[in-house]
Amino acid sequence: MLKFLALDRFTILLFVMVLLASVLPVSGQAAEVFGWVTTGAIAILFFLHGAKLSREAVVQGIMHWKLHTLVFALTFALFPILGLLAKPILLPMLGQELYWGFLFMCFLPSTVQSSIAFTSVAHGNVAGAVCSASFSNLIGMFITPLLVAFFILGQSEHGFDPTSSIIQITLLLLVPFILGQILRPWIYPQMMKMPKIVKVFDQGSILLVVYGAFSSAVVAGLWNEVSLSTLLLLLLACSVLLTIVMLLSLYIPRWLGFSRADQKTAFFCGSKKTLASGVPMAQILFIGQPLGMIVLPIMIFHQIQLMVCGIIANLWAKESESEAEE
Repeated sequence: MLKFLALDRFTILLFVMVLLASVLPVSGQAAEVFGWVTTGAIAILFFLHGAKLSREAVVQGIMHWKLHTLVFALTFALFPILGLLAKPILLPMLGQELYWGFLFMCFLPSTVQSSIAFTSVAHGNVAGAVCSASFSNLIGMFITPLLVAFFILGQSEHGFDPTSSIIQITLLLLVPFILGQILRPWIYPQMMKMPKIVKVFDQGSILLVVYGAFSSAVVAGLWNEVSLSTLLLLLLACSVLLTIVMLLSLYIPRWLGFSRADQKTAFFCGSKKTLASGVPMAQILFIGQPLGMIVLPIMIFHQIQLMVCGIIANLWAKESESEAEE
């Protein structure tokens, strides 16, 4: 269990990217070229995500419609409601841009890989997790821009066209994902032969986007606007949000009479937010905005959710193993 209390390599690299961008930010023409490279990397990333997704698991898990409905409600109703209710408290404390980032995080879909991994460790319904998490990410490509349009950018002085953003997200994220699904019979066996390379590319794409986002933010004066006390307040806000959502994700499935396996799946799929899809979406949705401040909340929330879910998954795994021995 203790290994989940430590920062994993990817999280350390995320902070390294922030530090590197703070010292050596990419700017000018180099930033434009870097942006094109990042866009290509993201497209390939979602192509690989599409190739990874097992159609058999989706077919097997899709029958659990009550589970998927609950995960959808937790992800796209509970989180946004809590984020909006927190506005009177967080907006004066964090400022507009960081609160936008916090609210954007609440609008994001669930994670895919970690939701499935933690569900598997905890002996939950893995097929249901594959289906719920994947559906959340696919529908999030349309719901997240609409929520951002209505509750964030629609309230700002900047004009925002959600239709244009949805088209861009579809072209950059959904189309490569579908192509990956179509080519899965040929691509997936090759991916399984080089899992380390796939993982490096998977995480490297996100690191590139984070570096680019924080570079532009640093050039625009990010660290002159965000103090240590503000960062601590943001950490506290993310922790409180995760605690509330996890408690509700724990007890609502019980009240609804879900099986123990489905309870675990609802908990892990319904209480987390995606960094992998969130950062690329932010890049499209918040053009001209301080992107570094927008993605900072999801970066902090990401680490907290991994640590807490890792501990809980291990506790539930031991519980299941003890029950099996009796």
